Amino acid sequence: MTEKRDSFHRPKGWVRVRLGEISAKITDGTHFTPKYVENGVPFISAKDIYERKISFDDCKYISAEEHNSLIRRCNPEYLDVLITKSGTIGRTAVVRTNRPFSLFVSVALIKPFKAYIDSDFIAFSLRNYINNISIEQSVKGGVIKNLHIEDLKEIVLPLCPLPEQCRIVAKVEELFTNLDAGVESLKKVKMQLKRYRQAVLKYAFEGKLTEEWRKTHKDEIEPASVLLERIKEERRKNAEGKYEEMPSIDTYHLPKLPETWVWTTISEFETFIGSGITPRGGKKVYVDEGIPFIRSQNVHPDGLRLKDIAYVTPQMHEEMKRTKTHPSDVLLNITGASIGRSTYIPERLTEANVNQHVCIIRTGWWLVSPYLSSFLNSAYGQDQIFSTESGVTRQGLNYGQVRSLKIPLAPLLEQKIVAAKIEEAFSIAYETEKSVERTLKQTNQMRQSILKRAFEGRLVSQDSSDEPAEKLLERIKQERVKRESATKGKREIILGKMGLMRYVQ
Repeated sequence: MTEKRDSFHRPKGWVRVRLGEISAKITDGTHFTPKYVENGVPFISAKDIYERKISFDDCKYISAEEHNSLIRRCNPEYLDVLITKSGTIGRTAVVRTNRPFSLFVSVALIKPFKAYIDSDFIAFSLRNYINNISIEQSVKGGVIKNLHIEDLKEIVLPLCPLPEQCRIVAKVEELFTNLDAGVESLKKVKMQLKRYRQAVLKYAFEGKLTEEWRKTHKDEIEPASVLLERIKEERRKNAEGKYEEMPSIDTYHLPKLPETWVWTTISEFETFIGSGITPRGGKKVYVDEGIPFIRSQNVHPDGLRLKDIAYVTPQMHEEMKRTKTHPSDVLLNITGASIGRSTYIPERLTEANVNQHVCIIRTGWWLVSPYLSSFLNSAYGQDQIFSTESGVTRQGLNYGQVRSLKIPLAPLLEQKIVAAKIEEAFSIAYETEKSVERTLKQTNQMRQSILKRAFEGRLVSQDSSDEPAEKLLERIKQERVKRESATKGKREIILGKMGLMRYVQ
């Protein structure tokens, strides 16, 4: 974790120091899980430390008695520096509250000599150090999993004159504030794109996206009511006497549709609904090559994501032949955290299978797959998927509930136009989103670049009248000796009063 002192080209007046040399104390929070209480003193762990901020919004609490016991060893105070040392390591924050709180072992506490060291300078310097280490680890294919207290003490950092520390901190904060404003704007764009997609779907399934198209193609449109009768007739023929006529649905509370559209249910046009199983043996039976095995994490509104697709053997695929997918099958996640996400099987994926979390909805020529999956991803489709009669959020869907989902059926030709217009609008949103993501990634790189320049002495100008860091370091050493002497004196007085001095001499 440490680096050689002579690996750094020092600007004039700078030195390289170990963190332990410029800190009065470096420790971490309690290594034992305390007893939590409903109200009390905040107990901060790594999850409560964000970049440059301590959040008390979702922290746990301990009693005042337990807090008073813990702060004998680890007592966070104003302008102390915190750094996460396990989990997501390297997030730093400067304490800017007089509110008492205690720390868990996942957070380290650094007490700089505050008369000579700017706490934000240390926090930014540590962040720069972690950035550099992370880049090195990434090149080597490794990940930093933990920071140990002894490693923290040995970290070598650049130290500049105190006035220059203040200038660096001010400039970094100015540049970071500008970046933060840009990031907030980009996040708003992402939210607007999300709303844009939902607006496109809303207009699509109200018939508004194709309103002008209908006016110019009146003679070509076969009403959906006629299409629905044709669907029923074909299903009767293929059902060999087992076809069951569905009761008409109440459309009173449903959104109004164009004259040539009708409300129906999935049960009226599906030819197969079913989900797969998890193969016996779970993940152990997956193979490096074979038949794609689609799981809920592969099903997204913008299409199948096959980057982490699992594979099963052709033999296992054959054993699960009931849930072999066909091109144009619509997929719907019916259980788990991603319930409600829908997409369809593209023509290029000729063979695949699904697990128990993914439902196949198969129809005939009468329904365009992107049309159906887009509706299921729309606000009205999602409302149906997640609502229950009791008002409780739905945890899963059974096949009967899938069949009962209400769908606005457009004429066949118009379904294709609707699907094409959705794809066109979404492709524009997707390209915009990619551009936003690229820019967000660049802002992270810019932060790293700013810190790198700052701690190479290239961000602000040097002032020859500043007291060199070597003199600053000498004064810190004198302060340390003074404190240690005072601490030793207090200890001797206490032991003397207790009559124990002779045992420690």
